[in-house]
Amino acid sequence: MSNSRLSSIQRFVYSHHFVSGVRRGAGILLVFALGLLLPGAASQALIAALGAACVALIDQPGPLTLRVREMFGGLVLGTLAVSLTGITSHHPLWLLIAVVGQTFFFSMFAVYGKRGAIIGLSCLVLTVVTMHSALTPDQVLDHALVTLSGAAIYILFSILASRPLQVREEEQSLSVALMATADYVAARAEMYDADADLDERYRQLIATQATMSDQHQAARDMILRRMSKDAVQSSPRRRMVWNVFIDMVNMLDLLVGTHTDYMLLQRALGRSDTLIFMRDALLKISLELERIASAVIREKSLLRRNSVKAELRALEYDIEVMKRQGFATQNPETYALCVQILRRLRNVNRCVERMLTQTSMPADLDALNPAQLDTSLSDFLSRQSFSPKLFSSNLRLDSAPFRFSLRVAMAVAVGLAIGLAIPEIGPHGYWIVLTIIIIMKPAFSLTRERNTARLIGTLIGCALAFLLFYLTTDTQILLLTLVVTLITGFSFILVNYLVASVFNTVTVLIMLHFLLPETFGLVGERAIDTTIGSLVALAFSYVLPWWEARSLPSLADAAIRANETYLKTGLQQLTPRGQDSKSASANDWPLARRNTMVAFSNFAQAFYRMMGEPPSRQQHIAEYNNLLIQNHVLASEVAAAIEQLAALDELPASAVNFLQDMDRALHDRDLELASQDVNLSLGASKGADWVFSMKQLQRAVQSIVREAVLLKELDRQGPQ
Repeated sequence: MSNSRLSSIQRFVYSHHFVSGVRRGAGILLVFALGLLLPGAASQALIAALGAACVALIDQPGPLTLRVREMFGGLVLGTLAVSLTGITSHHPLWLLIAVVGQTFFFSMFAVYGKRGAIIGLSCLVLTVVTMHSALTPDQVLDHALVTLSGAAIYILFSILASRPLQVREEEQSLSVALMATADYVAARAEMYDADADLDERYRQLIATQATMSDQHQAARDMILRRMSKDAVQSSPRRRMVWNVFIDMVNMLDLLVGTHTDYMLLQRALGRSDTLIFMRDALLKISLELERIASAVIREKSLLRRNSVKAELRALEYDIEVMKRQGFATQNPETYALCVQILRRLRNVNRCVERMLTQTSMPADLDALNPAQLDTSLSDFLSRQSFSPKLFSSNLRLDSAPFRFSLRVAMAVAVGLAIGLAIPEIGPHGYWIVLTIIIIMKPAFSLTRERNTARLIGTLIGCALAFLLFYLTTDTQILLLTLVVTLITGFSFILVNYLVASVFNTVTVLIMLHFLLPETFGLVGERAIDTTIGSLVALAFSYVLPWWEARSLPSLADAAIRANETYLKTGLQQLTPRGQDSKSASANDWPLARRNTMVAFSNFAQAFYRMMGEPPSRQQHIAEYNNLLIQNHVLASEVAAAIEQLAALDELPASAVNFLQDMDRALHDRDLELASQDVNLSLGASKGADWVFSMKQLQRAVQSIVREAVLLKELDRQGPQ
C-alpha cells in the first residue's frame, strides 16, 4: 500500500486559501501602486492600501455575489469609521469616546456569525490606524475619499479577477472538501486498530467530522448557487464538479450515516486480520480521496493507485470462514456488523471508482442525479442575515456577543489610556489597540490561542524584519519581499494564524519602512506594543467572560432535537403511503441529515472549546462527552435503520411503531419508553438484519435521554 499522503504544503497550494491570498495580495499591491501616483505619494498610497486591506479582509473564499455584498458593506461602514475617527482626532477625550464606542459597535457584529465578525474587525482596523495622527477637517475629507477609493478599486479588481475563475473556485472548494473527507476516512480507519484507545480516537473522529461538515457546507454554498442543468450539460468541467460532489455526498452518507460498534469488534475479534483488512481498506480509500482532490484542482486524469480489491476479497473470505465455523450463530451481532462493513466498503469503493473516472471528464458520461438539478437546492445553502433586529435583541447582559463587545471596549480603553499615560508609547500606542482588537475573540479558548499565536508570530516577524533591514536596503529586494509576505500572510490567515502573524508583521514593517526612515526603532516599537496589547487582551479575557458551559445545554438540546427531526423525517420517507404521514419531498431527508450534522458540529466545537478553558470553568465533562458520542451514534443508526427498512418489499409495522416510540422518547425525554423490551416490541422480526440497528438505535436513545435528564438535574442543583 502506498503510504504517501499529500504534504501540508501541497494541500495549501491546491486550496482556495492560496488563490484567495494571491488575489487579495495582488489587489492591495495594485491599489498601493496606484496610490503612489497621487499627490503626497507614499502616505496617500498607504491610506489607499489600508482601505483596500479593509475589504480584502472581508474578501474570504466564497460565492462572488455574497463577497461583493459584504465588501460593499465594509466599504460604507469603513469610510464612516474613518470619517468619525478623523473628526475627533484633535480632541483626546472625544477620540477616546469615538474609538471605544466604535469598538463596542463593531464588536457586536459577532451576532451575525463569522462573516459579520470579519466585517466588524476590518472596520475596527481602519478606525485604529486612522487615530495614528490628528487630522484637520480638510485632511479628514481627503483621508476618507482616499480610503473609499482604495476600497472601491479593490472591489472592482476582485470582481474582474474572480469572474473568469468561477469554475476554478468551485473546483478549489470541492478539493478542500475532499481533503477534509480524506482526513475523516483516515480517522475512521484508526478506529479499527485493536490496540486503539477508543475514547481518544472517538474524540479525534468527532473533531475531524466537525471540520469536514464545515468544508462540505462551504462546497455546497460555492457549487450549488451557480449549478444548473444547462451549465452541467454544456461544460465538462462543471459536470465533473457536479458528479464528484454528488459521489462525495453519497460516500459521506455511507460512512457518517452508519455507526460501527468498535468496542464490540475489539471484544469479539481482538487482533484478527479481519480488523486489519477493514482498517487498511479505509486508509487506501483516504489516500485515493487525497489524490482525487489534487486531480480536481489540477484538472488531471487519474488512474487507480491504491486498490482495495485485495482487502475486500480477504474480508469476504474471513466472513465466509466465520459462517462455516458457526460464528454467525454464536455471535450474530458481530457477524451482522462485519457483513454490513463489507457492504459499506464495497459501496464506498464504487463511489471512489466513479470519482476517478470523472477526473478525465469523459464527454459521454451523464450528470449523476439529474433530477436534483431540476429541484430547488436553496434549502441546502447557508443564509447570512444582517437584520438590525438581531443586533438590538442582543443588547443585554446575558448575551455572549454583548459581553464580548463590552470586554473588548474596556480593553481598548485601557490600551488607549496606556498610550496617553506613557509619552514614549503615545505616538505609536495605536498598535497596542490594534493588537487587542485582533486578538480578542468571543470564546475564551480562541482568545488565548490567538493571543499566543499573535505574540509569537509578531516577535518572530520583528526579528526577521530586523534581519532583513540589517542585511539590505535595496528597494527592489524589499518590494519583492513585500509581495511575498503580503500574499503569504493573507493566504495563511484562515489556515495558520501564527504563520500569518509572522508574514503580516514583516509586511507592515516593510510598508512603514518606505514612509519612515527609523526602521530599526519601528521594529522595537512593534515588539513592545504587541507584548503590551497581548497582556491587556489576556487580562480582559477574564472580564465578563462567556464560558462555554453556559452554551452547552442549548447546543446539546439542539443536537438532540435535530436527531429527533431526522428520525421523524426518516419515518415520513418510509410511509408516504401510510396512514397519517404526509408525502415527503425529495429534499427533506438529505436536508434533515445536513441539519443534524450542523447541530452536532456546533455542539462538538463548543464542547472542545470548553476543554480549552480553565478547569474550574469546565462542567459535566463526562456527561457532555457521552451525550456527544451518543448523538453521533444515534444519527448513524437512524440512517442505517431507515435505509435497511426502505429496502424491504414489505414494511414491518412493528418496526415503524418501535421507531415512533423512540421518537416520542426523545421528544419527551421518557426513559421508560426508551427502555422497552426490543425483542418483545419487534416480535417475529427478531432475526431480521435490521434488528441489530434497532437495538443500537435504542441504546443510543436510552443514553441520550439518561444524560439529558441527568444534566438537567445537575443544572438545577447548580455548581457544587
